[in-house]
Amino acid sequence: MADQLRKDDVNYTAMPGEDIRTTTPGAPGEDIRTGKDENRDPITEAPGAHPVGVGVGAAGAGAAGALIGSVAGPVGAAVGAVVGAVAGGLAGKGVAEAVNPTVEDAYWREEYRNRPYYQQGVAYDEYAPAYRYGWESRGRYAGRKYDEVESDLGRDWNRFKGKSRLEWERARLATKDAWHRVENKMPGERDDLDRDR
Repeated sequence: MADQLRKDDVNYTAMPGEDIRTTTPGAPGEDIRTGKDENRDPITEAPGAHPVGVGVGAAGAGAAGALIGSVAGPVGAAVGAVVGAVAGGLAGKGVAEAVNPTVEDAYWREEYRNRPYYQQGVAYDEYAPAYRYGWESRGRYAGRKYDEVESDLGRDWNRFKGKSRLEWERARLATKDAWHRVENKMPGERDDLDRDR
């Protein structure tokens, strides 16, 4: 049961590199993939909740707001932290909403063989964690360019690669591809200067 998610299981948290889809056989040779893509709020059960995106945005902007507000003293720091956290939380939710993991996975499942770094005979399941790492990392590093964080991503790849046998040198371009695909969906966030596809 741990390998399959029920569509209504709103309390399940996937581990990095874990496949969150269930597979229901359709016609012979065909899989119908369903997944946990409603992002339901664990308290209100409303769809569209993005607690990680909100949390990341709130934490970063809250710290920045406190720093800026500290010019006005302790009260300014407190007010700056609150205003920054609210604004950052909303921005983080916006980034998280731009990424639908089910859509991204389906796109890369179809596209990966067309990429210049694709190696004949290597299955999608080897590349999937690198793509996931790219689209998830874009949200974690909101506002930063890929080339600014690439060394951090490379350092942490082994923690996020799951069962993939790809070493960072081979996974790097897939991660970068997924980063830029998500980035291109966010107005004003394109980072065209560092592409090396």
